[in-house]
Amino acid sequence: MHSIQFALDDGSLTGTTITVAGWVRTFRNDRFIALNDGSTIRNLQCVIDQQEVDAATRARFTTGASVQCTGELIASQGSGQRVEMKVTKVEVLGDSPADKYPIQPKKHSLEFLRENAHLRFRTNTYSAVFRMRHQVSFGIHEYFDMHGYNYFHAPIITASDAEGAGEMFRVSTLDAKQPPLNDAGAVDFKEDFFGAESRLTVSGQLQAETAALALGKVYTFGPTFRAENSNTTRHLAEFWMVEPEAAFMDLHGDMDLAEGLCKHLIARVLRNSMDDLQFLDARAKEEDAAKPQAQRNEMGLIERLKFVLENPFERITYDDAINILLRSKPYQKKQFQFPVEWGVDLQSEHERYLVEKHFKKPVIVTGYPAKIKAFYMRTNAPGDFGYSEKGKTVAAMDVLFPGIGEIIGGSQREERLDVLEARMDEMGVPKEELWWYLDTRRFGTVPHAGFGLGLERFVLFVTGMGNIRDVIPYPRAPKSAEF
Repeated sequence: MHSIQFALDDGSLTGTTITVAGWVRTFRNDRFIALNDGSTIRNLQCVIDQQEVDAATRARFTTGASVQCTGELIASQGSGQRVEMKVTKVEVLGDSPADKYPIQPKKHSLEFLRENAHLRFRTNTYSAVFRMRHQVSFGIHEYFDMHGYNYFHAPIITASDAEGAGEMFRVSTLDAKQPPLNDAGAVDFKEDFFGAESRLTVSGQLQAETAALALGKVYTFGPTFRAENSNTTRHLAEFWMVEPEAAFMDLHGDMDLAEGLCKHLIARVLRNSMDDLQFLDARAKEEDAAKPQAQRNEMGLIERLKFVLENPFERITYDDAINILLRSKPYQKKQFQFPVEWGVDLQSEHERYLVEKHFKKPVIVTGYPAKIKAFYMRTNAPGDFGYSEKGKTVAAMDVLFPGIGEIIGGSQREERLDVLEARMDEMGVPKEELWWYLDTRRFGTVPHAGFGLGLERFVLFVTGMGNIRDVIPYPRAPKSAEF
């Protein structure tokens, strides 16, 4: 049996008899089956002989039914495809009653398709998205393997909060209604499965650092979880993160690694996913045409990807970013929803202004105020990268993309034990819980750096989709854990 992609693309198969199988997209004029097996966005036209296939069988060629066809690949009689199949044998493998199958050959809203997430992969839009998600995922492993990184599996269950945000899901086998209590009247987690309060991880970074300080270069790639009560188009409760960590690397090297990864992944989808990209590009242009002029993209999807690939990312300090925003028309006309002043975290509207309006290309911002960043980021001194006289800063960097805002967040890690401990005290991070992490600074500490890339946000960018729930198979969000 051959895949439909192979049947369409391999010219040596023309004139030969092959077998394919897939799902019926449409059945026209009682003769033409548009068959798709998921290997490509393109369908194979399978032409049946009405004299050889009885009416009862033809009635079963409904949208969503699965069939297996055997026949000769011949030059197509119509436009739109190079070859078609002259069917000599056809078998219905699975029926799909037309009055019950929800995904009919018409345009459905994305909201409707999310409600039928178990079937939405059969649509052109979602099959394209998830083939491209595969290309991005495979490209991540490819890139880090090429650069000598070891794939490291960080634990999903942890007792530490890498981000210090406290928005974590608890993992417990205790009776939720009548948990055991200690002498102080609090829940006694010593009686729990792990003997301590445990949660789903928000990041594998801290564990990856311990591995990098022995193996040199590692990366994690797995699911992470945040119990943030957010229903925006950019947030999920469960999502996939890529987190490299490298010993003997500073912030400059960290930025080079991040930019290199982004460009490698974009080049890969441009090389391997052009059919899907062309479909999604046309879809994005159609959506743009329905928007007000001010909200439309200046470039199409493919053009946007090529532009990012071919141009160096702009690198600026946090000070630069704040000054640009303060001079901007949206700020002067009070069009920003969130305040702009030194010390505040940049919001998506600020990040997108820098990328889409001011520089018109990806931007890397460095040297953020220490108070808005995590405890493990290296504290800057005068002359250090991103240092500011306006307040204490850290050697952090965020990569900002058009349409997305922050897509990567990273930093040079604080390798000095005394400075790290002071930061933990300052931010209320319990040192006794992270004794093992501090050991890496006690025994052979070295400068090192890393970052986190949210897979779904990157897939959002390369597919041109507008909602993060449309680029993960089964989205998990507040009040939503179906399928």
